[in-house]
Amino acid sequence: MTVRWVFVLLAGLVLGCSASGSPSPGVSDGAARRTGVESVESVVTTLGAPVEIPLMKWQNGSSDYLYDQESLHTFELTISDEALAEIDKDPSEEKYVEGSLTFEGETISPVGIRYKGSVGAWVGCLAGGSLFEPDGEKTCTKLSMKVKINWQDSAQTFWGVKKLQFHSMNLDPSQMHDRLGYWLFRKMGVPAPRASHARLLINGNYSGLYSFVEQIDGRFADRQFDDGDGNLYKEVWPLTPKGFAREEFEFIEALKTNEEEARVSHILKFSNELAVAEKNELPQIVSRWMDIDEIIRWAVVDRVIRNDDGPLHWYCFESCTNHNFYWYEEPATGRLRIIPWDLDSAFANIMSDSNPVTPVADSWGQITNDCSPFPHGEWRLYQWSATCDRLIGAWTAFEDKSEATWVTFLAGPFSQESTDAVLTQWEEQIHEATLDAANKHRDALSVENWKAALSELSSSLDFARSNSWPS
Repeated sequence: MTVRWVFVLLAGLVLGCSASGSPSPGVSDGAARRTGVESVESVVTTLGAPVEIPLMKWQNGSSDYLYDQESLHTFELTISDEALAEIDKDPSEEKYVEGSLTFEGETISPVGIRYKGSVGAWVGCLAGGSLFEPDGEKTCTKLSMKVKINWQDSAQTFWGVKKLQFHSMNLDPSQMHDRLGYWLFRKMGVPAPRASHARLLINGNYSGLYSFVEQIDGRFADRQFDDGDGNLYKEVWPLTPKGFAREEFEFIEALKTNEEEARVSHILKFSNELAVAEKNELPQIVSRWMDIDEIIRWAVVDRVIRNDDGPLHWYCFESCTNHNFYWYEEPATGRLRIIPWDLDSAFANIMSDSNPVTPVADSWGQITNDCSPFPHGEWRLYQWSATCDRLIGAWTAFEDKSEATWVTFLAGPFSQESTDAVLTQWEEQIHEATLDAANKHRDALSVENWKAALSELSSSLDFARSNSWPS
């Protein structure tokens, strides 16, 4: 037996604990439970062993590998029958259970695993509740899932990330909305998560093909921005629908980074400036707090792909609100950067309002019903014109920039040559995985319906190119 394996065996005995189950002195409970080389290595160091045990790939690999556009990765989740039955009982509870993750022959355990989503994610897939308040037992083979790598160790990462997200694409028969939408945003210089496709197995059984989307968190901010230590906010708009400034606690509750410090003075000041300014002062104020060129690039992509379930759709129930966005706040200047999120409903309403819930009635800069809520779409749900918001209204004032950006987008990433190239590449990449799922699961997307949806997506893109701005 080599010296290296003598010390590995010795370390394993140290970690094995006493008969009572208590970890050995000097070894934390978290270290004793992890199965990776990292915990063994720490014990070998404690014993003074003159060997170096190489880290596993997931411990020091780059996240660029996970989201490599040239690869279709396969991930496997292992969950006990009892834990799987627990989360299957009501996925809408989004409760984590313990499991393990295996990727390219390496296993990390324990990790937290749960189903994820909002109203749209559960449509037709839960046994109880109502359309807007779904609950009950899982009835679909595929549901969106989240894997929490840092479930028990806040510092733990896997290929440089702390969470993995697998989106089911149950409402997207083209299986391209997430990936194409985020790709277009990124190509136009808008901060957006990386996305690809992935195969997912659960307890050895092939669940299907998923959209594999990067988590927007501190790791994303570190990678995306020059100074990634700023605040990240989820789904808090700077103003209320009535144009009032937000309260400090509202911004604090929306924090996804720096929660312990909870310093929100920048965005709070911006909110107050917006609320009290005269209308003609708003564009100048917004220009101080935002990169207007970047905002207009975001707006052009958002409107051309009809991301109608995004921040420009103000749904009105008890009150009016928007969702599916993040803000990143630069720590030194307080300048805000908008980040798109949840694009599974994008592209659907380009040629017609095909979705009964999501269609935005107005084109960019348009106001309907004198800024009072009004019904729209097949289900006549109430919405509010986004341009009535003082911030969005200020954005729409930059008409020349919008026109020029549309021309750039049309000639660049949104050209037929550009989108055809990536869609063809991705279609070839996921064909076998789509076919395998269709052969295995009765409720899986058929290859015929997938091909038809791809053709419809291509027609929608052509239709969008033929239209002039504003979209």
